Amino acid sequence: MKRIALFLATNIAIMIVLSVVLWLVGIESILDEQGVNLNYESLLVFSAIFGMGGSFISLALSKFMAKRMTGAQVIAEPRTQTEQWLFQTVSKHAQAAGVSMPEVAIFESPQPNAFATGARKNSALVAVSTGLLQHMRPNEVDAVIGHEISHVANGDMVTLTLVQGVVNTFVIFFSRIIGHTIDRVVFKTERGYGPAYFITTILAQIFLGILASTIVMWFSRQREYRADAGAARLAGAPNMIAALEALKGGGDEALPEQLNAFGISGGTKSRFGMLFASHPSLDDRIARLKSEGGLAA
Repeated sequence: MKRIALFLATNIAIMIVLSVVLWLVGIESILDEQGVNLNYESLLVFSAIFGMGGSFISLALSKFMAKRMTGAQVIAEPRTQTEQWLFQTVSKHAQAAGVSMPEVAIFESPQPNAFATGARKNSALVAVSTGLLQHMRPNEVDAVIGHEISHVANGDMVTLTLVQGVVNTFVIFFSRIIGHTIDRVVFKTERGYGPAYFITTILAQIFLGILASTIVMWFSRQREYRADAGAARLAGAPNMIAALEALKGGGDEALPEQLNAFGISGGTKSRFGMLFASHPSLDDRIARLKSEGGLAA
């Protein structure tokens, strides 16, 4: 319930902020002065503010949201041997990857998982689950941390946000063009908008959003391959392969939906479901690492 309330409150706050931005830039309507035709310049600005703005505000809030949604506890000063090892391992990989030391956190979950997030590569958060620390060998955890640090070093959080923002912009833009066209041509509305505009726009936005999500998820899967390769360089390909093999037996419990794309494993999907999956299958990732490393399959 807390996750839902936090998600709704955050989205309401984002909508209010973006509405204020629209008012400040003088976008009061996407129609021309006569209220008949679309003002494409205003529509594009409107679409970009909501498409890009929403994505980047979410990115700016990503560390705060991640901590609240998972209950992750940041390690300010290591108190146990495990925390000390985790802190040192993150520091080692961050230094090797050429990024600033991220915040390090642990969150309660029986399933092995980890994620990295943050608005900037030099101000990131790397968090691991208690299940990861309890059920995986140190060399496997080492590789998982290398994977997350590679995400940070590659700037994946910002790049994924940029891709999502561009896609959102075009979905908003074209869904309103479709809604306007049907409202004018089919339902013969002459000025302003009739109910058909709003209904058609919503349906078009849902349909285009589903199609567009396949583009975003394709990019997300490619960045997982790159992060695996980065982990292989930082921690060794055999260790990363062993970590992925261990994850295959770790169950399918995922992170909260808003963080799932940033986790180490996206869970199991059907062949059709893979079109909308943020992660490639673990078998595909293992095969890619073996192929790139020249290891026997």
